Amino acid sequence: MTSDEPRDCPPDQAVRPRRRAIVVAMVLLGVLTLSTVLSRQASGSAALPLELLDLAVAVVSLALLPLMWARRSVPLALVLAALAAVSPGATPAATSAVLQIARWSPLRTAVLVAAASTAAHAVQGLWRPPSFPLGWWLLCDVAVHAALLGWGAYLQARSQLLADLRARARRAEADREQALEAARSGERNRIAAEMHDALGHRLSLLAATAGAVEYRPDAPPEQLALAAGRVRTGAAEALEDLRQLVRLLRGGSDRLAPPPTLRDIPGLVDAARSVGTGVTLDQSGDHDAEPSPPVAAAAYRVVQEGLTNARRHAPGATVRVTVTTSPDEVRVLVADDGPARAADGEPGTGLVGLRERVELLDGTLDAGRSPAGFTLEARIPWA
Repeated sequence: MTSDEPRDCPPDQAVRPRRRAIVVAMVLLGVLTLSTVLSRQASGSAALPLELLDLAVAVVSLALLPLMWARRSVPLALVLAALAAVSPGATPAATSAVLQIARWSPLRTAVLVAAASTAAHAVQGLWRPPSFPLGWWLLCDVAVHAALLGWGAYLQARSQLLADLRARARRAEADREQALEAARSGERNRIAAEMHDALGHRLSLLAATAGAVEYRPDAPPEQLALAAGRVRTGAAEALEDLRQLVRLLRGGSDRLAPPPTLRDIPGLVDAARSVGTGVTLDQSGDHDAEPSPPVAAAAYRVVQEGLTNARRHAPGATVRVTVTTSPDEVRVLVADDGPARAADGEPGTGLVGLRERVELLDGTLDAGRSPAGFTLEARIPWA
């Protein structure tokens, strides 16, 4: 964009009412001037040619003014200034053009147009002396154009400020929406990870219970009934978890249950024992002290993931769970004596999510084979 191009032109719908008003004013001025000319002609006045010149200049300047409001053209403003040097009939249009240029154009361009209009009116005062001293005329000429220049610059700065404030408000609204969407996405991802851990653990318990019933059809009826009841309860809980996950991902208002704590680990071990997994639990440290909810939930998920992996990859193995709390950290060790895995392969989704959860808490997670079986160990800072 050049310095002479308009910055913000109004639509034609906004210009048409102004054009109509100016045309009406031009017609009225023409009628008034024509009546004055005719009356002076009747009285034999000698100033008739000068008044005809004023009438012609006024009509031309008023005809050009609507174009000035629509296009805000610098050359058109200079033409109006030149007409003002010829006749005072162009003064209203020329001063309006100065205001328009100062309102919409750069300051340097507006200063040049204002200087040209000031000089044109000074020329007008020289060859058509006003009714008061020429010095006062020149002083008023400079003051009026300086006021028009300052007024236009103020309106332009105000419009720019309002435009910047609107843009900032739009950006702030967009940033807020993005932050809310990111928070929603992060919360849904966290919920999905929690539900993955819980649902995977429940399904592994169901699989272990169903496998025990399948391989021991000759078990006492009361044990079969107990196993069937455990399968029914676990299936109902898993189905409810799945329904809750679907509602959450669809944008529902449901929330998860309170996060698990270190005190919930014995219940987790008892559930594993109920399906035939041999589990030993050793919890040492201050049992009354409880770390922050994220740390406690991460320790619980480590035990849960270790028990689930043992049931899937080493059925029948004995699992040893050790949870040690100290003022500095929480250490969780889950080890089984099952056979070595056929191949390491890519880590599962549960282990990847578990590692990310522990590392977000500035902890470490080690998982791999050992001579005695498979070991999963996590160290999580207390704070």
